[in-house]
This record gives sequence, C-alpha cells and structure tokens, in this order.
Amino acid sequence: MRRFAEGLLLAVFAFSTAASAAEGAGALDEKEALRASQAVIGQPIPDDVLLDTRGRPLKLSSLRGKPLLVSFIYTGCFQICPAQTRALHEAVKGLDARFGAHQYNVVSIGFNQPFDSPTAMRAFAAQQGIDAPNWAFLSPPLQSVERLTREFGFSYAATPAGFDHLLGVSIVDAAGRIHTQVLGNRLSAAQLGEPLRELLGAAPLAQGLRLDALVERIRILCTVYDPETGAYRYDYKLIFEIAGGLTFFTSVGIYLLLELLRRRKQTRLHHPVLLR
Repeated sequence: MRRFAEGLLLAVFAFSTAASAAEGAGALDEKEALRASQAVIGQPIPDDVLLDTRGRPLKLSSLRGKPLLVSFIYTGCFQICPAQTRALHEAVKGLDARFGAHQYNVVSIGFNQPFDSPTAMRAFAAQQGIDAPNWAFLSPPLQSVERLTREFGFSYAATPAGFDHLLGVSIVDAAGRIHTQVLGNRLSAAQLGEPLRELLGAAPLAQGLRLDALVERIRILCTVYDPETGAYRYDYKLIFEIAGGLTFFTSVGIYLLLELLRRRKQTRLHHPVLLR
C-alpha cells in the first residue's frame, strides 16, 4: 500500500527535463509541493499586473467575473511544458465545445524571468498553435515571481538542466479565489470540466431571471463527460427529470391559483356585503 501511495504521488509530478532525473533525485520535494498546492485552496489569488504577449499590462483582477484556469510554464523547456500546454489546449477545445469559450478564461504564466518575456511567450504560444481569445500568455515582473508562484501554490526548483516543477492547473472561481488544483501532466476535459461545471452552475444568473440565462444554466448543468468519446455530451435523462420537475411545479402552481380564484368567487357569492 505504501508503494502504491508513493507511486501515485510521483505520478502527480513530472520533472521538466530528463537530464535532472538522470543525475539522481530531483531538487523538488514532491510531498512539500503537493502540500503547498493544497494549502492555498480557498485563498484569493494576488492582484498583480503582468504583461501580455504584446507587452501590454494586464491586471489579474480584470479577469474576475468568470472562472479562470492558470498554468505555469517556462519557455526554455523543450519537453514537459510544451506537452502539458498542448494537453491543456486539447482539454480547452472540449470545454469550449460544451460550455462555450465566453464562459471562462485561461492564462499561462512564464515563471522563468527575465527569459519568459512577452516576446518569448508569444513565440511559445505560436509554437503550440494557440490563438484563442480567452487564453492569455503572461509575463510577471522578476521581483514578483517568488511571491506570485507561492500564492498560487506552484512549486519549482532550479536544476543544472532547467527546472523541476509542479505540473497542473489552478482553477480560480469568479471571485478570484483558488477553487481546486488539477495536478498531473495529462490534463483532460474530464478533469477540468467537473470543477468548471461546478463553478458555472453555482454562479448567480446573469441579469436576473432572463430566459436565455436560465437556458444556458440548464445546458451547463445537463452536460456529462463521456469517457468513450473523450468529450462532453448532454445527459438527456437529467434534462427529462428537470423538464418533469418544472412541469410538476407549474401544474401545482396553476392548480393553487385556480383554487384561490374559486374560493374568492365562493366568498363573494356568500358574503356580497363584506366585499363591497
């Protein structure tokens, strides 16, 4: 059992280069990195100003109002970071198809400063074929990297060949608090979709009780991940259950309204003077 637990823990992490593994144990303390990642759940993310790929400032608080997926990478990595980002890209395609790209945002943050400059981040995004309107590649100031990564629960350690670092995505709620950490180098729409659906399903209805907002909420709640196809689909059983429930409550409401009108009519007939 102990070996299984250790193996599972190591599977959550990956080293950014094969060279560091060849030289012996990685510099990153996996157990401590896992503890740090879980310790920040429920905490607000820092409100730093980062630069996008065009060198324009972007304040993290400007992304509030929607769930946010955050990954940390470094552009000098030639294996793990590109592979993780491509996996995230494939997962995001599945999330876009089911929830809609307008429902959430994604950011990749380059932690190896000053080398992960806006120009380097722009080249990295292009190499991965990512040009999505809801996905930003950001460069933090050198002096804020240590605090920024710590407050996201992201751990890394320099090695002779690059960095050993935690792999995964921080999922942040619309209020700017870390909701969960999805760890591992093989991210999927299923792993990211469930916590994202939780956040979207729990969010207040936009602009009151508009019909389109209500339909959108039902659409989100009625999606499930299909492991056979690797994509999200509608759960028609749940749709029918919701429709049945709405029909029942509507029928009860109509019955109660008619019964109220009937009693008022009877009262008017029996007590005409009192109702003048």
